[in-house]
Amino acid sequence: MSRRLLATTKMSSRGQVVVPEEFREKMGLEEGTQFMVLCEGDALIFKIIMPPPKKDLTAMLARVRKQAGIKQEEIAALVKEARKIAKKEK
Repeated sequence: MSRRLLATTKMSSRGQVVVPEEFREKMGLEEGTQFMVLCEGDALIFKIIMPPPKKDLTAMLARVRKQAGIKQEEIAALVKEARKIAKKEK
């Protein structure tokens, strides 16, 4: 049986909440981890948002591309252009 963790933390003036180190280590959380936050009564529930595995994402993109009638080369050209624009904006 896995051990439950319990700790207290507080919110900063900017609305930031520190996740205790032991929790971060147990959950494998790193800087930039994204959460969905649910408010239920007097409780806040943080659910880790996990990106889909690369193979699932690749398959999904292939289906969308096929449905939209877009060729792989067109997507590559659009991505290249978007990166060029983003680089200029920095």
